[in-house]
Amino acid sequence: MGLELFSTKAVLILDNDGNRVLSKYYDDHFPTQGDQKTFEKSLFKKTNSNDSEIIVISGLTVCFKSSVDLLFYVVGSSDENELMLASTLNTFYEAISGILKKNVEKRALFDKLDQVLLVADELIEGGVLLENDPNNILSRVCVKTDDVPISEQTMTQVFQSAREGLKWSLLR
Repeated sequence: MGLELFSTKAVLILDNDGNRVLSKYYDDHFPTQGDQKTFEKSLFKKTNSNDSEIIVISGLTVCFKSSVDLLFYVVGSSDENELMLASTLNTFYEAISGILKKNVEKRALFDKLDQVLLVADELIEGGVLLENDPNNILSRVCVKTDDVPISEQTMTQVFQSAREGLKWSLLR
């Protein structure tokens, strides 16, 4: 068996009701939206009240971690190294925790969803693990809006800067 870089099939975040918050599928194991939803429902059912951190479901190895009202998943093939998947999951979780300032809950995640999506993109590209250090991911994802010219900022960054400015002017 040769070395294969494509180790991750999916990265998911589900809420406490099993609803999708974020999903990134990296191959055609679940080709349709319906197949993905069915997998997510069975995954939630199996992990919702499970104390272990690694399970096998539908011929896939899944590492998961729960937070206040969120469940984080990294899915790999059945022959994938569980330690590598667990390390990927921990990097994903720690990077998101850094963005959310250790307040890893659904509402805070939705407030910073743009950065959370960037974390997923910086972590894995096409199923290949790119980075395994949450600090490196955070340094690339978290851009100080003060250092970026307004013409290069996203609308979210512009509104956030305006909100901060308004808040400080009202507090004076």
